[in-house]
Amino acid sequence: MLHRILDACSKALLFAAMLTVLPANAASQYPNQTIKLVVGFPPGGGGDLYGRLIAESISKSLGTSVVVENKPGAGGNIAAADVAKSRPDGYTLLLAMSGNIAVAPVVRKDLPYKAPDDFELIGAAVEAPHGLFVGKNSRFKTAREFFDYAEKNEVTVGSTSPGGAAHMGLEMLKLKTKANILYVPYRGSGPAITDLMGGQTEAFFATAPPLVGQTRNGALRLLALTGEERNPSLPDVPTFKELGIPVVVTQWYGLAAPKGTPKAIVDTLAQHLSKALADPKTIKIIRQDGALEKDLSTDAFTAYVKQDIEGYRNNIDPAALKSLSH
Repeated sequence: MLHRILDACSKALLFAAMLTVLPANAASQYPNQTIKLVVGFPPGGGGDLYGRLIAESISKSLGTSVVVENKPGAGGNIAAADVAKSRPDGYTLLLAMSGNIAVAPVVRKDLPYKAPDDFELIGAAVEAPHGLFVGKNSRFKTAREFFDYAEKNEVTVGSTSPGGAAHMGLEMLKLKTKANILYVPYRGSGPAITDLMGGQTEAFFATAPPLVGQTRNGALRLLALTGEERNPSLPDVPTFKELGIPVVVTQWYGLAAPKGTPKAIVDTLAQHLSKALADPKTIKIIRQDGALEKDLSTDAFTAYVKQDIEGYRNNIDPAALKSLSH
């Protein structure tokens, strides 16, 4: 009887040891197959450019194919939910971003995942400021003119994706100024720009890089940006901060993996992401339209995300958050 008990205990200990060794072996052999990067935008839309840039750069560095899988919908939340329930083996990654990791847990009660708890945050990659845009024929030549007018009159300001990162940036602006801003929601920037140019709205608040081309060709005027400092690609555009408006918030992108992904794999990916962000060619592509490379380590990125979540939670009118939560 004692022999049987000892034999059973030995087998149990051996099985436990095998469970410990298997992930370590898998991590030491990583990567040995194609890596999938899930992006919450359609091809060519939003952060898809950055997702493909990151995938290509990491693929070259790792010597392994990294393919983009587009899963658009719900502001990137569908992609995040898909990755959260994926096998934590390092072969399914998420293009994490402000919308599905920092904003979503603040505005969505029915979120099918917990952010950031359901993920291993690998590292930050790109940061893009939001901007306040007006049409070329607008009465407003400067941000100061806009806010002086808006303190005495209601102004209509369009923004996309109710509850998304840009909309929440606009809500911060409303809270931190005396401006009488009426938010006009749009499903995409195309209709918003059409209405702006046609005079149906006074301004458009959006993540800046996709619209920088229209600013440079004179179709739009960019009054101010939400970055901490002036953008090196747009040195003539002031920040809201320097205008005395304490709104510093950006749209960021990074890499995340399902919770439980071995640390050795996370560290490997973080190392190669950092290497990619140091490549002058990558930097040039990121900066060409006003975005910036943002190389944060795993720990620094995790702290940054938690701080960003609190920033949204504490700097938006509770009534606005309540109207969005469901």
